[in-house]
Amino acid sequence: MIGDGTSGIERSVERTLGHLRTLDDSGEQEESNDAPLRLEDLYRQQQMRMVRLAILLVDDPATAEDVVQEAFTGLYRNWAQLRDVKAAVGYLRTAVVNGSRSVLRRRKTAREYQPPHQPDARSAESLAMLSTEHQAIVTALGHLPRRQREVLVLRYYGNMSEGEIAEATGVSKGTVKSTASRALEALQKHLGTSE
Repeated sequence: MIGDGTSGIERSVERTLGHLRTLDDSGEQEESNDAPLRLEDLYRQQQMRMVRLAILLVDDPATAEDVVQEAFTGLYRNWAQLRDVKAAVGYLRTAVVNGSRSVLRRRKTAREYQPPHQPDARSAESLAMLSTEHQAIVTALGHLPRRQREVLVLRYYGNMSEGEIAEATGVSKGTVKSTASRALEALQKHLGTSE
């Protein structure tokens, strides 16, 4: 349970990432369950959602698209071994999280060898549909440590349970809970909000 002091920021994060999730869900088409799912169908259904997930993790649309492309390439290689559609979506989600981690590690290493320079990677249209409050939350997420950002994005944007987050990130449920709590406290401090 997250403490009362962070409940306001938790509601803000949940509202912002839930709003983004709703925008994604509204664009999905319901597919017939009679025909077996093909990789092309899964790509059409999940590609944009996975790109948005990656953007929230790596904060760069072009890099996010590369991460998702690699995830789908891996899925293609392992398509015959997958049990069902849920396993395919889980595979993609985990591959996107792991690919995003790799990108962030490479960025950190690169920064150690050259002067830090971080241009604003967001395009004008990437946040155009968000209110000022939502934009502030998304921007603040970019300042969190990698694991904290992953947990909040997977929880509120990915709408995943603690168990699913633990599986996707390779940590325990307890670590997911404590990381979420620390992340919400850090966001609250960053945004200067108080209850």
